[in-house]
This record gives sequence, structure tokens and C-alpha cells, in this order.
Amino acid sequence: MPIVERDPWRMQYFEHVACPDEVFIPTEDGDAYAMFPKYRWIYNKLLVAESQGMDCGLHGMTPSAFPVFSKPIYNMRGMGAGSRIFRTLRDYQLNQKPGHMWMALLKGEHVSTDVAVVAGEPRWWRHVIGRSIGEGMFDYWTVLADGRPEIESYCGDWLRANFRGYTGMINLETIDARIIEVHLRFSDQWPDLYGAGWIEALVQLYRDGVWDYPDGDRRDGYSVVLFGPHGLQYWHPDRTLTDELLKHPEVTSVQITFDEAKPMNAHSMPPGGFRLAIVNCWDLEAGKQARERLALRFWATQKIVPRRPRRKTAPALPRSGDLRS
Repeated sequence: MPIVERDPWRMQYFEHVACPDEVFIPTEDGDAYAMFPKYRWIYNKLLVAESQGMDCGLHGMTPSAFPVFSKPIYNMRGMGAGSRIFRTLRDYQLNQKPGHMWMALLKGEHVSTDVAVVAGEPRWWRHVIGRSIGEGMFDYWTVLADGRPEIESYCGDWLRANFRGYTGMINLETIDARIIEVHLRFSDQWPDLYGAGWIEALVQLYRDGVWDYPDGDRRDGYSVVLFGPHGLQYWHPDRTLTDELLKHPEVTSVQITFDEAKPMNAHSMPPGGFRLAIVNCWDLEAGKQARERLALRFWATQKIVPRRPRRKTAPALPRSGDLRS
């Protein structure tokens, strides 16, 4: 098993790939933080902003102009948690928090990019954009076949300046090609959409320190997400349904993205909804149809989480027409 995967629904991508036992490939930020102490500074978002010469500072330091974007300096789980926009000085003064920072509010395309890096030199790029539906949720992600030259130029220079000697995967989140977050790992939600042989190339990168992936069948892919309301108890659908969905030639994988043995509120989820499933596919309409079938199955089996019983009150007097046994 070459990749240390904390989410069991993503083991399907890696469990059949041969790799020496001593090779360690992280998919979680906590594991990557421990594995690469020289480069762990990138999890400090203030340092990432400062390394690019951005207007930024700690809460307690007054911005020179508004609006600004505020977020925790460190956040290893649920990266967007605690972030917000301050539009005025008064708003900022009333809502400052310890351990938070502010930075210039960037506008433009928000892109997640996986990069294969060898000794600080980027060798492979793949960009992903999401269709946001608000409150931290995304309807679907598009894994782009095309490059993003502005991102690759700007981020390539930044990587060469800051990652000399590093070999492995890096995930960059950018807005308008400026870096807002960095992760010492790849995105494990859609590696099946990177093409045949990509996982084997990943293992070779960490095992031998070389990147050898022809990337000859690159095309757009889609990662379609199903959300449900918070406050419900969900159960996994029968395996026969997911097996049937996978028979569609344009569907590459189905993830049921929660552990039904854990309390629902123990999962890290966006504020807008509970992530139930992800369908990866080559055809967006096929992915949406599979999501619809999963949704119908979930709605048929969900249960309302029991609430704390209300305090007992005196029984109401019977109204005219009430029947009592």
C-alpha cells in the first residue's frame, strides 16, 4: 500500500498499486507536516502571503484599506473554517480573533493545482476549478485538460525560489494566479481523472525521485458532489447500486464520503451541507445522473437524529371533538 490514506472511501485509487513498504506518500496535511519539516512553514498562511509581497498582517494590526480577507493562520483540518471578509474598519475592530490574519482580498478565478516537483523544479501541472453553490459547498469540480500559463509561470518561479531540494507533490490554491494556500500533498479526490498510469508515476516520484509520466490521454474530467442537510443520520447505500453506477463507461469512481459508524457531527463538513457522495466521471451529465440516483437512495433511508427531549409540561385540556380511549 503506497499511499497513507485516512479516508477509506479513497483507498480504491491506491490499494492495487505495487510499492515498497518503506515508501510513504501523504494525502493528509498532518502527515505531510511531519514528513517534511524543512518545508512545513508553508502551512503558515501569513508566511505564504508575505513570501509573495502581499499586503497582509495579524489581527491587531490595522489594514491600510478595506475590504480584506481574514482567516486562521494555521488550519490543518477544514481549511476554509473561520474565514470571512472584513468590509469596514468597524467590522474588523469588532470581530478580531487571536490566531487569525488578514490579507488583501483577491478577485478572479479560484484554482486548485497539483504539481509534481523534482528538486524544486515543477515537472507536471494539473488544474481544477469548482462550481461553488455557497456556504463552502461545490456542485462539481472540473479537472481541466488545458493548462493555466499564468499560474504555471508565477507559481513555477515561487516554487523554484522556495522549494529547492524538495521532491514530491504540492497542491496550490490560487486566486488570480496568486497563492492563498499550499499543501505538501496532492488532491486525493480525483486521481482517477489524471489518466492511466498516473498513480504508478506518483509512486516512482517518491520512490526514485524522478517524474516519468507521458500524460498522453489528458482530457477534461468532472467530480460531482452530493450534499444532504446537516442534522440527519445517513446510511451507506447498498453496494449493488454503486456497482451498477460504475458500469456506465463515463463514470470512473463513486465515493461514499462518510463513515456511518462515526457520529455525523464528527465529520469535517462545510457549513452548508453534509457531503454524502462524489461521482468522478468523464461526462458531466452522466455524473449528474449517477448523483441523482444516489440522492434518491439516500432520501429513502435517512433518519432524523434524535433531539434532546423537551421538558415535560402539564397536559393540554382536550378540545371539542378529541377522542380519548
